[in-house]
Amino acid sequence: MLYAILAYHVEREVMSWTKDEDAAVMTGLRAVQAPLKAKGHFGPAARLDETRKARTLRGPGTGVVLDGPFAETKEQLLGFYIMEFSDEAGAIAAARELRKANPGAVYEIRPIKLFLPADGFGATATET
Repeated sequence: MLYAILAYHVEREVMSWTKDEDAAVMTGLRAVQAPLKAKGHFGPAARLDETRKARTLRGPGTGVVLDGPFAETKEQLLGFYIMEFSDEAGAIAAARELRKANPGAVYEIRPIKLFLPADGFGATATET
């Protein structure tokens, strides 16, 4: 089963990190990611750009493009991982390890129901 692990954090806090602080967090996260990758669990991951650069398309017809994501929370979605595990427990364990490396983050774990495999990753996942 494929899982999306969505990484939320207080954006202004992350954007205020110095290059060294950011590098230290990334080093910690890579240390968590390496064994997951070696076991074939780790798929694509992305760090999103600032929410002020985000646009939202909504509304009928061709829609209207609005500035920003308009989240009603303190934290914003700043990145995500796609991982493959046989069950939810594996995804939760991976999120706990990521949180150890970045304790200020909040991780949301969601099964992925429809997935188009990339480079063979997730090829065993079934569409539901």
